[in-house]
Amino acid sequence: MLSPTTVFKCLADDTRLRTMLLIAEEGELCVCELTCALDESQPKISRHLSQLRNCGLLEDRRQGQWVYYRLQPGLPGWVVGVIQVTLDANRHWLEADHKRLEQMGDRPERATLCC
Repeated sequence: MLSPTTVFKCLADDTRLRTMLLIAEEGELCVCELTCALDESQPKISRHLSQLRNCGLLEDRRQGQWVYYRLQPGLPGWVVGVIQVTLDANRHWLEADHKRLEQMGDRPERATLCC
């Protein structure tokens, strides 16, 4: 069970919070997309994704060579609410990240599965 302390500690880092907000908005993203959007190294992004997964906030799935991350489907409503309110109130904070993501070439194709 996620406690408020765990959630807020996990989100108290700029990279992890931006990652969560981008994933919440996009539905799911792979490491390469987050590396591009956040303009950070792959090892740094992977480390933060691992921390978010270990906290219980994200889950991953493998599709070929790609690993995609999305919000943990069983998140309590209050956690989803915190993420959504933060996203809604701070979209301007992610503008540069979105621009880099939109300009990314060779984004991986997602399988057309219901997930």
